[in-house]
Amino acid sequence: MSWLNNYVRPKIRSLVGSKSDVPENLWLQCPSCEQMLFHRDLEENLNVCSNCGHHMRLPALKRLQVLFDDAAFQEIELPDNVIDPLKFRDRKRYADRLKDTRSSTGRSDAIIVAHGEIGGQKSVVAVFDFAFMGGSMGIAVGNGILAGAQLAVLQNAAFIVIPSSGGARMQEGILSLMQMPRTTIAVQQVKEAGLPYIVVLADPTTGGVSASFAMLGDIAIAEPGSIIGFAGARVIEETIREKLPEGFQRAEYLLDHGMIDMVVPRHDLKDTLARVIDLLVRRTPGADIVQINPISQRPATGGNDDGATTAPD
Repeated sequence: MSWLNNYVRPKIRSLVGSKSDVPENLWLQCPSCEQMLFHRDLEENLNVCSNCGHHMRLPALKRLQVLFDDAAFQEIELPDNVIDPLKFRDRKRYADRLKDTRSSTGRSDAIIVAHGEIGGQKSVVAVFDFAFMGGSMGIAVGNGILAGAQLAVLQNAAFIVIPSSGGARMQEGILSLMQMPRTTIAVQQVKEAGLPYIVVLADPTTGGVSASFAMLGDIAIAEPGSIIGFAGARVIEETIREKLPEGFQRAEYLLDHGMIDMVVPRHDLKDTLARVIDLLVRRTPGADIVQINPISQRPATGGNDDGATTAPD
């Protein structure tokens, strides 16, 4: 049997290749319909399942490329902040966790702020990267929202935020919760300048993020199927001891109950944002105003026995 091991098996391996030569992410399964999707087709379709339309999470950089005109934008450098201010440690040190996440994502933190044009209108976009510690909001994210708001005011541009976050970053404790009022004040600066503040709620938007700047938009847009809320559904059910309605905390449920303004598929998002920004920043009517002369009212004449007035011929 040695000839099988020494000759036949190596020959077969050389022809078909080893298992390690096959990429593991060649096919991906849709978490909604379980359809197998070729990764290249999925990327071209903006991570939307071609079978059922389920919207999977989209990398932050890809979002910016899709939204800005001709995929042209410029990132801004965010201010440095103190690393691990509380010397936090759970299963590993927070400083080590940050280092590993920065190495794997190539990002300094969970937010990217960039500026360019959307539909020919100046825009500043702050987008969350869920791959960076679940898009959690710490000091760096608060600094990013504040920097984006100030840049929008400086450029007289619309400010768009696309959150995808599990909430405040517990490793920064009270300092992460302090970002809730900080970001709220940043949003107020944009509104006081008379500029549009638009929020695109991506999956998921929860915790301290949804309890602050994420729900303060002049226009609140959501992607289909996005989870939007504060506490998780399981926690709510255990607290109130009742079964929650079907689709609770999904974008469509919030739309039906007046919590958001529209649910927009990812492929239509850029055009929708361009139209909304244009409507909000336009200082003059979109068309000529037609003057309509009021119809002259002639006094009624004549009458009848019961006192009723007869209309003129």
